[in-house]
Amino acid sequence: MTDGNSVEHLSVVMTTETVDDVSETTAANVATSSSRGIEFYFQCAVVVIGVVGTAANALILYAMVASKEHKKQVLIFNQNVIDFVSSLFLIITYALKLCNIPLTGFGGYWLCMLILSENLIWCLILASKANLTFVTIERYLKVVHANWSKAKLRKWMVYLAMAFAWISGFVHNGTAVLNTSDVIDGVCYSYVIWKSRESQLAFGIWIFLILYVSVLAVFIFCYWRILIVIRHQANVMAGHSTAGQSTAQAQSNQIQSNVVKTMILVSAFYAICDLPIQVHFLILNVHANLTLLDSGHYATLFIAFFYFCANPFIYATKFDPVKRVLLSLIPCKKYFEQPIETVEVAMPRMTATRTAQADN
Repeated sequence: MTDGNSVEHLSVVMTTETVDDVSETTAANVATSSSRGIEFYFQCAVVVIGVVGTAANALILYAMVASKEHKKQVLIFNQNVIDFVSSLFLIITYALKLCNIPLTGFGGYWLCMLILSENLIWCLILASKANLTFVTIERYLKVVHANWSKAKLRKWMVYLAMAFAWISGFVHNGTAVLNTSDVIDGVCYSYVIWKSRESQLAFGIWIFLILYVSVLAVFIFCYWRILIVIRHQANVMAGHSTAGQSTAQAQSNQIQSNVVKTMILVSAFYAICDLPIQVHFLILNVHANLTLLDSGHYATLFIAFFYFCANPFIYATKFDPVKRVLLSLIPCKKYFEQPIETVEVAMPRMTATRTAQADN
């Protein structure tokens, strides 16, 4: 076997060779100076993404708490919590990869299983995907089946969905990594040790169909039906816009519409960012002996991780309660507003003083 320091650490989506072919895989993946350079710059870029994503998601979480939206939009708040933790683990995982820590003994094994294999990152990605699906279903029930949701949908159901999203992600990916990963000659190999070629192929197809195609189908169906209902409600309200109650109902519908539009953007952005890595992983599992370029692998990973960094900006620009809180934090905005308020308050006082003097 080649020395561990001269071999690229293989992430959860890089290698799909069986354990009998590990020696061949190792020999074929001896890192050239060029590939090591690509890996180093990629890892640095991911750390930057993690830092930006952690800061941005922290701001969104603060804005949701400050605007009390974390109580009204529980699943959306949970989505941002998952994104925040994911960004944090991006920093931890890739900072440790940059340190190139030798993997020896019990500690080295579990460092590989939990961190260097990107196990925790992908557990959170699956949790994010499950939670985003629940957000979509919740929006669907509240808009398309409004009467049923008011009568049947309870808070404990929402909290159960949140718990399931977290647990399912860790159980699904954690089990897969523990059963198909190991430390060999100081190198962390994940998704390598398969019981059979058939199990590897089945796993790749399962991941693509269940965790991408089916989720995308839920997004398309639910939001398509939601948009139809919202458009119908808008037409009805336009024909009955004379009563005060209609105005209140229109405002409520507008708030709901803004939330739905925000989540449509988040879901569409997720589907786009998740597609390259899903296709890449499927190809590697279907064609186990196929070697793809490092640049292509890193590009698909970068796009998938970029979601956590860019996603908060959708909430910041499209989610009105969050947008208002964030705008209130801008110092320039406060500076320009203060003189206007002072003038409005001072003018009546000056007028009252002059009137009193004239009376005297």
